[in-house]
Amino acid sequence: MENNCIFCRIIAGEIPSRKFYEDDDMLIIADIAPQAKKHYLLLPKKHYANIVEMSAEDAATLAKCLKKLGELTDELGLQDGFRLVSNKGENGCQSVNHLHIHILGGEKLSEKMA
Repeated sequence: MENNCIFCRIIAGEIPSRKFYEDDDMLIIADIAPQAKKHYLLLPKKHYANIVEMSAEDAATLAKCLKKLGELTDELGLQDGFRLVSNKGENGCQSVNHLHIHILGGEKLSEKMA
């Protein structure tokens, strides 16, 4: 856990969040500034800043998390489709330096991704 990381603090239960799923590897919470009818954040519990900093082990854990997300689509209201987004760095508009994946859905999304 990184002491200054807001997502590490959410994972540790120090900051309240609206949780939708949790297991040993990840937490899925509601985004506080939703950009779609359904907007969740998938937070790996292990801290690493972004996808570039992942180890091979981290990548395997993230794959397991994404597989689990596929099993949760009905429960999350995403059965008609969803979009995954992970920002990296300043030009990618990454606002928190803890890898997180935005899950957007619950409605027809724009074909434009910017």
